Amino acid sequence: MLYKDLYSKLKEVVDQNKSKVEFENYQISRLSFCSNSAYVLPGEEIRYCRIHDKYFKVSDQENNLMDDCNHDVNVKDDRVEENKSFNFYLLKPRGTYKLKKMVFLFHGFNEKSWDKYLPWGAAIADRLKCGVVFFPLAFHMDRAPSLWSEKRKMYELSNKRKQQFPNVIHSTLSNAAISARMQSLPQRFICSGLQTYYDIIQLIEELKSGRISNIDPDFSFDIFAYSIGGLLGEILKLTNYNGYFDNARLCLFCSGPVFNRLSPVSKYILDSEANVALYSYLVEHFDKFLIKDAYLNHCLNGDHNEGKVFRSMLEFKRLREYRESLFKEHEEQIYAIALKKDVVIPAFEVINTLNGAYRDIQIKVDVMDFDYPYTHETPFPNNHKIAEKVSRSFNEVFDKVCGFLSQ
Repeated sequence: MLYKDLYSKLKEVVDQNKSKVEFENYQISRLSFCSNSAYVLPGEEIRYCRIHDKYFKVSDQENNLMDDCNHDVNVKDDRVEENKSFNFYLLKPRGTYKLKKMVFLFHGFNEKSWDKYLPWGAAIADRLKCGVVFFPLAFHMDRAPSLWSEKRKMYELSNKRKQQFPNVIHSTLSNAAISARMQSLPQRFICSGLQTYYDIIQLIEELKSGRISNIDPDFSFDIFAYSIGGLLGEILKLTNYNGYFDNARLCLFCSGPVFNRLSPVSKYILDSEANVALYSYLVEHFDKFLIKDAYLNHCLNGDHNEGKVFRSMLEFKRLREYRESLFKEHEEQIYAIALKKDVVIPAFEVINTLNGAYRDIQIKVDVMDFDYPYTHETPFPNNHKIAEKVSRSFNEVFDKVCGFLSQ
């Protein structure tokens, strides 16, 4: 089956919005999840660390913004119900009862639909005869209020940003919500990342407890991560909470570099004003901002391994030796595919981070190029004129992915 046909049919099946559907050789289930980690998000004047049973007064910047959170997309994050209770998907080979192998699939930044990822998951499930979990990052997919995807409202917000910031680049209705939110409170990037990290740990523990009947509690799992989802995958693997990721393999697609080596200004990802604010906060003045934010300072500079790993993945020079020692420790369990014409996550930056400053880390990075026009956001265009070329490239990529994950 051509990629475009698989894409269209899987999209049609999922759009039926049923709890369980079957298509060809696949079964797709929609499952519920309730996050226990919304406490890490901005909202209340006092923040709490459950792990260390400590309370922290939030920064004045966050307090001031939260006081004004009653318009547009600036809401109190810890009160967004869609982000706390939501659905995720499980795709598995049809007829399989007890799944003993799983692959967690993590998506890119500012994604609102699983459409393009469904064929990716199907390719993995088919080749490895495993289950694939499509789990959304915080405030993405179904975890975002529907308002943030309303075209008319987002068009108005984009125009408002263009008037407010005349030199803004790539402000669109697609990225208006996330750009406005990230610019106003850049620490949302950290907080939502931590929530998603804790959500994945929670999900693994729920699955190990037998929550889903057709998943063996002793299941093994790997990770396939695309774009910014790779940052989550790297933090999970390198932190290795409770030894859960000892044997997990991490496959990165168009992903892998530290944050300050990305170029996310795109009409589909972030506008330039949001990017400047994020870069200023996370890279240029991060240490100074942390001094003013007792809670995040505790999370990233305290006794939280996930925080230290997260911090090491924000800027190339920061904690480089620590980060590279972890990558070296797991070099045989990590593999990356980069695309030659990717301008959002350039192939050479994937190599710089994963192979290390002195190229002494033996993580394999394959740099591929396709014989048709593609972008970071759309590596496999759903275009009938180039359908056969896209199908060949798609199969080549996932043959490599599954070859690695099957080892």
